[in-house]
Formats: sequence, C-alpha cells, structure tokens
Amino acid sequence: MTEALHRINPAELSPPTGFSHAVTATGGQLVFLAGQTALDQDGRVVGDTLPAQFRRALTNLLTALEAAGGSPTDLARLTVYATDVADYRDCAPELGRIWREMAGRDYPAMAVIGVVRLWDEEAMVELDGIAVLP
Repeated sequence: MTEALHRINPAELSPPTGFSHAVTATGGQLVFLAGQTALDQDGRVVGDTLPAQFRRALTNLLTALEAAGGSPTDLARLTVYATDVADYRDCAPELGRIWREMAGRDYPAMAVIGVVRLWDEEAMVELDGIAVLP
C-alpha cells in the first residue's frame, strides 16, 4: 500500500468484501481516471460476458494509471457503472478473482451504480477512479 493512502474499515461496520469503507490520502499527486469500458485499441467493445468486459475495462484503467506513474495500490476511489447490477452481484466472486489477479488485495473505496446504458451500447461495465501518487 502506498504511504499516501490509509484504508479504514471500522469494526462497527459490516466487514468489507472487495472494497474499503474509507480511504484517507495525504500528500502526493491526485490522478483522476476517466471512465474505461472494454474498448480495444481500435475502439471496439470486446468480451461478451460481464467478467470478460470487466477484465478489459480494468486493464484499460490500470494502463491509464500506469501511464500517469501509478500502480493499483495507489487507487483511493473506484466507481463501477453496471448495466445489470443483478448480473454484477452474481459474478462478484469471479470479478473479485480478476481484481486480485490484476490489482492485488488492496481495495479502494468503491461504489457500484446501476445505469440504463453506457456510452458504447455494447458495454456492460465502466470503471473510473481516483488515485493518489506518493
């Protein structure tokens, strides 16, 4: 975990699974990450399942973060926009495995928000975030 971030999970709240209840940031540089869907380099949505699209969207988000000089442990906040929240919940164990494989076990403060559709009509999920670089 980066020295700029401290993840807080009070015992008085339900145990977090796949997120942190709060994240504080000190010093460092803020990086605001634009929403990323499962677009390939040619601008086409790839993946016909939520987990496949989540993997690609997370890859895109982490690529942007890395280009800004950060790593997954620098993520303080992540918002997930899903076109089917029930499907997202059903896929949560697999999505958690994908997260741990790609981003590790440090979880940012997170929210999952159900949306009617995303900019790219074929997209099932979009991720945006805020990172704090040390």
